[in-house]
Amino acid sequence: MNTIMRKSVLSVAGLAFAGGVFAGPIAAHANPVDAKPVAAAVQSTAPKPQGDQAHISLNDEQTANAKAIIAATKKAGLPERAAVISIATSLQESKLENLGHLGDANDHDSLGLFQQRPSSGWGTPEQITDPAYSTTAFLKGLRQVDGWQDMPLTQAAQTVQVSAYPDAYAQWEQQATDLVAQHWNS
Repeated sequence: MNTIMRKSVLSVAGLAFAGGVFAGPIAAHANPVDAKPVAAAVQSTAPKPQGDQAHISLNDEQTANAKAIIAATKKAGLPERAAVISIATSLQESKLENLGHLGDANDHDSLGLFQQRPSSGWGTPEQITDPAYSTTAFLKGLRQVDGWQDMPLTQAAQTVQVSAYPDAYAQWEQQATDLVAQHWNS
């Protein structure tokens, strides 16, 4: 748990305890009919997207690829945050398109949703262009990153991908978050 979150939880717990200690005896004699519910503000634990956000309209294939990433993440037993990082990474690497070899426009031998390279040990070309396999491979790398759950999306993605553009993943966080929210339970 990060320091800010820990302090927030401890502060709320302390206030609840203090409120119980000081208001307890008074509350015990209060008329329950006069009791009114009190709204409490709850701070979201999801990190806020960093920097300017990009957005693209998705076609049916891209949406299906986002759903495949979510399904693989669930199958791996990982939380929604892992799916957000995975989808944002794929948005940056391929715009959620399962890319084959692009000839001269290709970055070395990069393939698939995550632009993984057979020559770097990600798998065979057939495996890398299978959305379930490539997502599972990405998630395996993500699991090896200590503290990935609490670090900025772009740092977690970069640690797995080792991109020449390490900060580029951040721009897709909001769209990835929206896609996961929309499709996680469908």
